[in-house]
Parts: sequence; C-alpha cells; structure tokens
Amino acid sequence: MAVDLLLGLQWGDEGKGKIVDVLTQNYNLISRFQGGPNAGHTLIFDGHKHVLHTIPSGIFHKDAVNVVGNGVVIDPVIFNKEIENLSQFDIDFKNVLLISRKAHLILPTHRLLDAASEKAKGKDKIGSTLKGIGPTYMDKTGRNGMRVGDLELDNWKEIFETLTQKHINMLDFYKVDLDYDLDALREEFFASVAELRKLTFIDSEEYLHTAIRNKKTILAEGAQGSLLDVDFGTYPFVTSSNTTAAGACTGLGIAPNQIGEVFGIFKAYTTRVGSGPFPTELFDEDGATMAKVGHEFGATTGRARRCGWLDMVALKYACQVNGVTQLNMMKADVLSGFKTLKVCTAYEYKGEVITHFPYNIEPENVKPIYTELPGWNEDLTGMTSEDQLPQALLDYIAFIEKETGIKITIVSVGPDRKQTIER
Repeated sequence: MAVDLLLGLQWGDEGKGKIVDVLTQNYNLISRFQGGPNAGHTLIFDGHKHVLHTIPSGIFHKDAVNVVGNGVVIDPVIFNKEIENLSQFDIDFKNVLLISRKAHLILPTHRLLDAASEKAKGKDKIGSTLKGIGPTYMDKTGRNGMRVGDLELDNWKEIFETLTQKHINMLDFYKVDLDYDLDALREEFFASVAELRKLTFIDSEEYLHTAIRNKKTILAEGAQGSLLDVDFGTYPFVTSSNTTAAGACTGLGIAPNQIGEVFGIFKAYTTRVGSGPFPTELFDEDGATMAKVGHEFGATTGRARRCGWLDMVALKYACQVNGVTQLNMMKADVLSGFKTLKVCTAYEYKGEVITHFPYNIEPENVKPIYTELPGWNEDLTGMTSEDQLPQALLDYIAFIEKETGIKITIVSVGPDRKQTIER
C-alpha cells in the first residue's frame, strides 16, 4: 500500500513529530490531514529544538515533499511565522511545501469567537487553545468557510469581509468583554496572506492520487490524539476534527483501501492538557516526578500537562478504532527510577468491572483498576539497541504487547532523533 498513517493514541503530545522525523527518510511525501496550529510537534536534533504547528514534520528532510491536506485549518499569520522561523535552514518552500486549495482558513475573528465562547463558559470551559480552531470547523460544516483556493479569486477580500462581519455580529451573543483592534488584525492577516500566496496551492487529492499511481510512498501525519477525536474522544473535551485513522481518508481524499501500516504513538505513561476526565491522573509525588522529568508542558500553549499511569483500557480502545498495526512507545526514559509501575487494565464502572472504554469516564463513574509491574533504575538515554534495555522495561513492553496484541517496533529513550531504538 502507498499510504501509511501515523497517529497519536492518547490525548495528544505523544511525540508524533519525532517519529515522523525519524521515519521520513522512508517516504517521498509527508501529508498532514487534520487539525491546525493548536497542534505542536516538537523535533530535537543537532542540539536544537524545533516546534512545528501546521507544517508537516518532514520539512527538515530535503528529499521529502510536504503536503498540508484539505482537512487542515490554516491560520496565515501563524503559518507565516513558522516559515520565518525556518528561514535559516535554506528550505525551498515553493517546491517542498504544498497546500491544498480545499484547506480552510482561520480568520482573526475566528480566534475572537473562540475566546468569547470559552470566556462565556466560565468554570465549565473545555480548555480550548484559543487558536480559532473550533469556530473555523463550525464555519466549514456550516458551509460558510473561507478556503485557501479562495485566495486565487479576484474577490477574496470581499469573501473575507463578509465572513468577518458575520463573526462580529456573533460576538454580541456571548455578552463578554473582549479587547481587540480589528483594523490591526485585518492588516496582519492581509500581510500574512500575501506571503502565503507565494507558496504552491494544489488540488491535493489529485496530487496524492497521481503520487500513488507513480508508486510514491506517503506518510499521513495526524495531530492531537485519538482520545481528542470529535466523535470517539472524551466529548466535549475534544478537538474539532477527526484525529483517528478515518480522518486521514477525509482529510486527504485517500480511499481506505490505499492505507497500509498504521503507526500508533503512545507514551509509556499518560498525559493530558486542559480540561476533561483522566482516570489514571496522579496528584502525588509520582505525578510530579513524571511532569518534571518528562518536561511536560504543551508545545503550542506552554500549559502544564497532567500526568498519570498508562491507561491500557484507553490504549486498546484507540488501537481498535484506528486499526493500529505497529506501536511506538515514547518517553520510556521518563519512567526510570520508579520502583513500581502501575498499568490500568480495567475500570470499575458503575459498580461493575469492565475492560472496554465506556461512553462516560467522568470520575464519578470510573475508578481505575491497576496491575503492578516492577520498575527499573537504569538511565536509558544513552542506550542504542534493544539488548541494552533493562529486563524490567522489556517485561513492561511485553506486557503491553500481550494486552494489545500489537508489536512495539520503536522505543524512544530520549527527545533527540538519535535516541530511538528500533525492534
């Protein structure tokens, strides 16, 4: 098959950017299929840290072409800043960064609507990144959106102004105070659009189908994580797109029978940013240690991530929904030093024990049931092969493989692309 998928299996922040970067050498095309600048893919190599928000993670490999698919929502302002941050790398953006005409644009007023909606919720806020993602997808499904292809039309500014005015009218509904300068926002947007129009816009579904016919290899890159999927995640504390494997088909125009391998990325433990239920969350010293050692702060927002033990119930659910064929375990090094590790293998749900992921995992309904495994003390960060790994980690890996029925083919033992063990 020509198209392999790479997906996060938890609540995002699993380390997908690093794995895409590691795998890119095997692919001709890297395609992002959903989400927007609410994502943050961190890559570390040659002693430098790079954070990408919309641009696919293959941009640092000169032989890879990067496609931003139709399922992505693009903020021209943030996109332009990403381009500027990458200017030092002498990248031929015109030829290696291609943008789908069907991708929707995030307007400044989308961000204002996002902020107003979240502010109006008060203590019931969902933890939005305030990047305008939700309102943009609402306009998309409401058939009011503005797309990249519209920028090639003579009247694109009229389209922009019409949608902007609609948003300004909607702001009154929320009855909250927002301080903004619409003229300044408009000026910044127009300047960024001028830069965006210097790039190459494509009919991405035709481009990708041509690539498939020509036997090119394609890696489809997801953002966020499966438990944030708008249909299958912990709704309403989710993102606004389909982060699961099905989203790759609709977000790129690829048929299901073109999908080959599905790489599922997960942390050796679990984290979550923002609001929402989290059955294995830790509020003790163990959780604080995970956060400190793992540098658990959001790549996009800088928000501290909540930490907890690995949730096997949720992981198996994500594997099932996505049809995962290979597992990649990230941040195994963070668990070094724990005498005992816990893995949630079942839930006590409304008085009964279940092993499937239920409709509602709010704390009043769900209590995690743990299996304990021995930990390890060895520093993994300098290890380069499987035979160097401590037996307790190998047993941990074997336990996960038995529970999921899927082989773990990559174990990450540090943030750098070189700190990656293939099995």
